[in-house]
Amino acid sequence: MTLPSQLVGVVEEFTSVPAEMRVEVLLEYAGKVPPLPEGLADDGALERVEECQTPFFLAARLDEEGRVRLHFDCPAEAPTQRAFAGVLTEGLDGARPEEVLAVPSDLPSRLGLGEAISMLRLRGFQAILARLRRQVELASGGAGGAVGSR
Repeated sequence: MTLPSQLVGVVEEFTSVPAEMRVEVLLEYAGKVPPLPEGLADDGALERVEECQTPFFLAARLDEEGRVRLHFDCPAEAPTQRAFAGVLTEGLDGARPEEVLAVPSDLPSRLGLGEAISMLRLRGFQAILARLRRQVELASGGAGGAVGSR
């Protein structure tokens, strides 16, 4: 399965370091989550990922060119979940919908995180990815370019 080139770069970054350094690399991604656009938190576009213990919200929208634009809201006090958002932002923001939909659910394993973080966190990352793919599928199928509720 072919990953979007941006995501390939992220995977290569993780797999090029020893397993014991992957959590450190992951946490660096927490700082790569841009602030929410003005009004997004108020317009009902953010959807909570219930599987995450920390309040974690996301919105996937299609821009004028049909590219996926990702938005995440997660507290700074949850650096691991915020880092997941950073990984997805870095690897998938601006991708075509079909590229996002083709991302395999084993992405955390491809990043080499299976031995670096707990199973609970891995399931949270997989839930975030699943919710993101669902939103992209709905948005690209004519749901008005945005989905979600808060």
